[in-house]
Amino acid sequence: MSKQRIVVGLSGGVDSAVTAYLLKQQGHEVIGIFMKNWEDDDTDEENSKYCSSNIDFVDAAAVADVLGIEIEHVNFASEYRDRVFSEFLREYQAGRTPNPDILCNAEIKFKAFLDHAMRLGAEKIATGHYARVRLNPQSGLHELLKGLDPAKDQSYFLHRLNQAQLSKTLFPVGELHKTEVRRIADEIGLPNAKKKDSTGICFIGERPFREFLNRYISKEPGPIKDPKGRTIAQHVGLSFYTLGQRQGLGIGGLKTKGAQKGGGEHTPWFVARKDMQTNTLWAVQGHDHPWLQSMSLTAQDASWTSGAPPANVAQVSLAAKTRYRQNDSACVLSQATSDTFALHFTDPQWAVTPGQSAVLYDGEVCLGGGVIASAHAGE
Repeated sequence: MSKQRIVVGLSGGVDSAVTAYLLKQQGHEVIGIFMKNWEDDDTDEENSKYCSSNIDFVDAAAVADVLGIEIEHVNFASEYRDRVFSEFLREYQAGRTPNPDILCNAEIKFKAFLDHAMRLGAEKIATGHYARVRLNPQSGLHELLKGLDPAKDQSYFLHRLNQAQLSKTLFPVGELHKTEVRRIADEIGLPNAKKKDSTGICFIGERPFREFLNRYISKEPGPIKDPKGRTIAQHVGLSFYTLGQRQGLGIGGLKTKGAQKGGGEHTPWFVARKDMQTNTLWAVQGHDHPWLQSMSLTAQDASWTSGAPPANVAQVSLAAKTRYRQNDSACVLSQATSDTFALHFTDPQWAVTPGQSAVLYDGEVCLGGGVIASAHAGE
């Protein structure tokens, strides 16, 4: 690749720091940008306790100093609230469980940030995501590929990127394993070489999730019922629960079969269904309960990396993820349009959750995905 002006999103973490280093080593003109996406951490004492934005900027600036590159602090908080956080709240209020990181990538990191970088005269942008981009010489299309480190692959979160975005994006650490990224950072003396990976999204951080939602969504208590229709407890509001959830239900368990009197383990309860019309939360006992198993799903708000749904899907073996931390599951794609699709799985899928994303793969190539609207569970 000829020398280019590349703007790198420096987050304060080790992955983006090594990204900037690798590109500078290749001879590119590298400029760092730190994106601030949440305002409250400056004014809200409780939020600053959990959200590390200010600390992250100090770390990003220290990296830029070591690498000898410029860094700019850019505030995208307004765009974030309008495009990501407002949608996040709408989904929770509707009883679904959204994934704001996916929307943030599509709307902020690869839209607002990309636009800003282009205004700076950049030819490409780069981030520390574990994914890869490849130009397919036969189709002339840019393909989104999984990162080479299977434990860190982040293509699931990037599946809404389009051709225009992929053509302008580089993911240098997607070619590496995390251990190698840490080794490089330590070898060149980066100040954040041993910094822990961030977890969650900034506006929630490490705080208790229900505590955060309390600030924006009112509680509407109602019954928790078992499959026989018996009321076994009370919930605080359907928005505060997600399918498959085990903790925080306030339900005592029944002992497993064969347990001795006075001993044995309790069979845990899981959230299995939410009925918004009756404000009822349905819970079942046991991880493998039929209500938690789905053989098919429908998705909407689809996004395809090629710009159109895949063709000739009957001739290829496809797989999908219905949540980030799971293995690919064999499936058949049907009824695919520019906006919707259906998936039929070979094996049952656990706790398929409306609002989460179903992301489709052809081998290592991420084809796109959509927001889960419904799933068909066994009875």
